[in-house]
Amino acid sequence: MNVIEVKDVWKKYRIYHDKGSTLKEKLLFRNRNKYEERWVLKGINLNIQKGQTVGLIGENGSGKSTLLKLISRIIYPNRGEIKVRGKVSSLLELGAGFHPDMTGRENIYTNASIFGLTRKEIDNKLDDIIAFSELEDYIDNPVRIYSSGMYMRLAFSVAINVDADILLIDEILAVGDVSFQKKCFNKIKELKNRGTTIVIVSHNTGSLEKICNKIVWLNKGVIQLKGEPPKIIDNYLQYMKTKEENRIEERHKQTENKKQTEKENNSIGTSTKRWGSQEVEIYNVKMLDLNGNEKHCFSCGDRVTIQIYYKKHKDVENYVFGVGIFNHEGISCYGTNTHIDGMKINNVKHRGVVEFKIKSLLLLPGKYLLDVAVHAEDGRAYDYQRQRYEFEVVSVLKDVGICRLEHEWQIN
Repeated sequence: MNVIEVKDVWKKYRIYHDKGSTLKEKLLFRNRNKYEERWVLKGINLNIQKGQTVGLIGENGSGKSTLLKLISRIIYPNRGEIKVRGKVSSLLELGAGFHPDMTGRENIYTNASIFGLTRKEIDNKLDDIIAFSELEDYIDNPVRIYSSGMYMRLAFSVAINVDADILLIDEILAVGDVSFQKKCFNKIKELKNRGTTIVIVSHNTGSLEKICNKIVWLNKGVIQLKGEPPKIIDNYLQYMKTKEENRIEERHKQTENKKQTEKENNSIGTSTKRWGSQEVEIYNVKMLDLNGNEKHCFSCGDRVTIQIYYKKHKDVENYVFGVGIFNHEGISCYGTNTHIDGMKINNVKHRGVVEFKIKSLLLLPGKYLLDVAVHAEDGRAYDYQRQRYEFEVVSVLKDVGICRLEHEWQIN
């Protein structure tokens, strides 16, 4: 049986550009009250069955919180219809209705009554609410002296103990410290096992995948996909990764002219980031993806080619080309050169390209800097360029550290 039915729901807000805040301003500056209408939800259709736990995911501004507020009837749609069957408890704005001068105990009675509990029901649940919040030593103090974490813990404890048929949760999985977050998560799982219908908004896709039966991905006010958690979450993370890559590439394009000017001014011998005899000069560096496209952003595991463009100003006896990769903290991630790899280079053309091919870029997400160099076998630099090229790595993986080791698990 469907306990929540959302049928062709549309919702818009007025976005004021310069709205007067007082009656005088509104009368004297009528032309200031200009606004645009923005549709936050566009034709949403969604059925949620009794006992289901449904996760709403999407970027900020995609309409997730608006949809929860519509279901809880805090606001109403411009078009469409929403049917809700059962008692609803909403954890949308924790602490809404708390009075700072009242004690924690008094606020429990006030807040719980907003959820529809009688005085007797609150009396029966009071000890459980206080125990869950872990605020026994402060419960008779005014909440104005509470820290933000204590405030949120008390509000969550009230809302979670209402025994509602439907629980609506908006980004509250980060309440309090780590141990309290774990307790909150376990409480939500307990309610799920009891048959409570739960609709939860969170950017923590890992937690949603563990607890949800169904995921709904909202994108710019419409349902992009809905279905089994692993599939929908994977699609969403891939979309966000691609969007992040495009954002990074766009940012690099916007700063390309500035960087080019800096490179022109950063000639050999004029900077601590570049030095050498200039007998051989590195005049350009590119990083290419598998298809030969120059990029500034790669995914963990990508095949990458580093091209080092050089030209000779003088014949020298031997040549060693090298690369080094550092993270944003200056920690060396990897470095090598043609001499280390056993390549003997005695003569090169007047102008050419040296390619360093990485079969699998196993760096974890973050910003990295590339050193490139050409020098003699004895280490004397012809042209050494430190932090010449900046690139970023993105990934949907959750490993930690600097690099990802190729591995597998086996249990005997």
